[in-house]
Amino acid sequence: MAEYDFKKVEKKWLDFWEKEKIYKFKPGKKVYSIDMPPPTLSGKMHVGHSFSYSQQDFIARFYRMFNGNVFYPFGTDDNGLPTERLVEKLKNVKSKEMSRTDFIELCLKTLKEIRPGFAQDWKNLGISCDYDIYYSTIDDNSRRISQKHFLDLLKGGLAYKKDFPTIWCPECQTSIAQAELEDKELPSQFSTIKFKVGKEDLLIATTRPELLQACVAVFANPKDKRYKKVIGKSAIVPLFGHSVPIMTDDSASIDKGTGAMMVCSYGDKYDVEAIEKHKLTPKIIFNKDGTISVGDYRGMKIKAARNAVLADMEEKGLVKNKKEIKHAVNVHDKCGTEVEFLPTSQWFIKILDKKDIWIEQGKKIKWHPEFMLKRYENWVNGLEWDWNISRERHFGVPIPVWECKKCKEIIAADDGELPVDPLKKKKKCPKCNSDCTPEEKVLDTWATSSLTPQIINSLVGNKLRFPLSVRQQAHEIIRTWTFYTVVRSYLHEGKLPWENAMISGFVTLEGEKMSKSKGNVIDPREVMGKYGSDALRFAAASSKLGEDTDYQEKDIVTGKKFINKLLNASRFVFMNLKDYNGKKPKKLEKIDEMFLEELEIFVENVTRAFLEYEYFKAKYEVENLFWKTFCDNYLEIVKKRVYNGKGDKKISAQYTLYRSLFIILKLIAPIMPFITEEIYQEHFRKFEKDKSIHVSSWPEIDKGKAKIIDVYLFENVVELLSMIRQEKTNAKKAMNAECILTIPKADLEKIKEIEGDIRDVVNAKKINTGKFNVEFV
Repeated sequence: MAEYDFKKVEKKWLDFWEKEKIYKFKPGKKVYSIDMPPPTLSGKMHVGHSFSYSQQDFIARFYRMFNGNVFYPFGTDDNGLPTERLVEKLKNVKSKEMSRTDFIELCLKTLKEIRPGFAQDWKNLGISCDYDIYYSTIDDNSRRISQKHFLDLLKGGLAYKKDFPTIWCPECQTSIAQAELEDKELPSQFSTIKFKVGKEDLLIATTRPELLQACVAVFANPKDKRYKKVIGKSAIVPLFGHSVPIMTDDSASIDKGTGAMMVCSYGDKYDVEAIEKHKLTPKIIFNKDGTISVGDYRGMKIKAARNAVLADMEEKGLVKNKKEIKHAVNVHDKCGTEVEFLPTSQWFIKILDKKDIWIEQGKKIKWHPEFMLKRYENWVNGLEWDWNISRERHFGVPIPVWECKKCKEIIAADDGELPVDPLKKKKKCPKCNSDCTPEEKVLDTWATSSLTPQIINSLVGNKLRFPLSVRQQAHEIIRTWTFYTVVRSYLHEGKLPWENAMISGFVTLEGEKMSKSKGNVIDPREVMGKYGSDALRFAAASSKLGEDTDYQEKDIVTGKKFINKLLNASRFVFMNLKDYNGKKPKKLEKIDEMFLEELEIFVENVTRAFLEYEYFKAKYEVENLFWKTFCDNYLEIVKKRVYNGKGDKKISAQYTLYRSLFIILKLIAPIMPFITEEIYQEHFRKFEKDKSIHVSSWPEIDKGKAKIIDVYLFENVVELLSMIRQEKTNAKKAMNAECILTIPKADLEKIKEIEGDIRDVVNAKKINTGKFNVEFV
């Protein structure tokens, strides 16, 4: 028997699916629509991708068979910092050293070069998108939609520009949003330093001595009696010598450090709030690149200045004590750099005034799993800022406005001009006729990605209805992609973006998150090259939504074994169907009828599992059906009849084998598309009308036909066979060893119609009544 050459088979069916347009979307009334996460073109597929995109594809393939029409476009996320970094690396350039126009042209050219090979990885995995319906988050259409929706918010008073201390990444040199922050535990020194109030020391503990020259006040809690006598006085800042007021504020914690705290511009969001609240005058000491801008430490990076200031204070006896600590700090999720707060002019979308609405919208979505709603709610409840949507980058969707410096008028682009880059187009102020200054900033990548429902709808002439059917994504971007999409859909459509949110977890290795620095990365392309895509997808179906899964190669091996068994079972079945005419006999044998009833139960269970997005349960049910019910029992029961039977008895077995194997193939097809297509085309296609198993109809459940008694009886038969096999094993006899079987009279009465099949499968010379026993001849 020839070994299964999965590489040859997978390529054959990939080519077939593409040539025959098997997954082509056909607009109609009943559409299952998928808002697929566009993978980042600047990164390679990792094993987490292979699991989460497979899981999404299980549902897509199920609905294509169950529903008949699936809208499943393919996109790539080419917008923003990751693409900038990739192009800089590939082309050995620096974006800041090029004009925006030249750099954008270089990015677009580079993306065009690498896109075909990138998409192939997803095709090889068996992701059944309609690849002819394609978008990039930076293409003309996406930019037009992004700019148009921004302008709609601007006209509606929901987008605004403000000079305000915003979260700033010194490494990426751009403002970022709250959702782009991560907590990272880092070592630091907690130093108690000496301010002066008259001749007395005022001790304040800090981890950021470099901010002393930006200190604008000292706070103490109004309930803290230790500082009652100094409130209203001034303190002299150590080393730098300027005077700052001592004030009361509830934000000072009596139990933290010395109880007194310095307020600087700006150490964190609390400094921002305090300075705004008390109308203090800020002193800005940082440049945008994270260097000191004033005084003796000018030009130093922040951490270098921190060490230098502390050393100088120690030398002058201004440090009371210090200790090593570890504490959580905010870092930029893109680069891991500690963030600062810098006053810059930025664009925002109003979200804080609608927290109740965002919670209400979130509750309307069906979350899979349900507990992910809590993560969404926690994020919304923790919001402290409006959404900062502007970025100081070259590559991105330009903010389509100009500003008159004379009368401060904001001039928006006309819809007919979109997409537009303001740097390439001059505008006159409609009020004073002065030349306008083009906006140089670009929109945050999430400001465009949050519009993927509108973008994909535009690809088919806006024929889809909101809400779409489903969004699949990872749990770590609930705070960004999920939340922002809910916001934009409500603000623009007044509706939910989708009915269902399908949330995947991480794939770990020995309990640890995979990373290049740890050297524990699994490359899915290598796995597919060794075992095949079906085996990898089979392993992906073993993990539950929302839960982190530890990668186990044994799961891949189990998938490969399933493929081999499916092939062998199919060959056995069709080897015995050579004289079968494809017709159903006038009367089915009782055991065949019972097995088909049992099959109905499995179809119902698998269907329900897919409808509830529990593909892992569907896989478990099919495994159980195929290995235990079909191969271990039914095949053994009918083997002799299909070999030596005659007339309707044989046709009954042949009909049941054909029908049951076909149903099993359909049930596992969403998870293992290549092997099921191979078996369908080799054995079933000549009898069936559908061009591919993946566009055939899902097995129907004939609820009116079910006979529960027959189902229980079949299960009793399986249990009886298991007992007989165990007796043969205990007696160290072959499974085909001849025996005399004794079973209770009541049991024999139940199986009277199938006694012949039972005798055949266990090779019983005769069956007596009495206490269960197996006697060997």
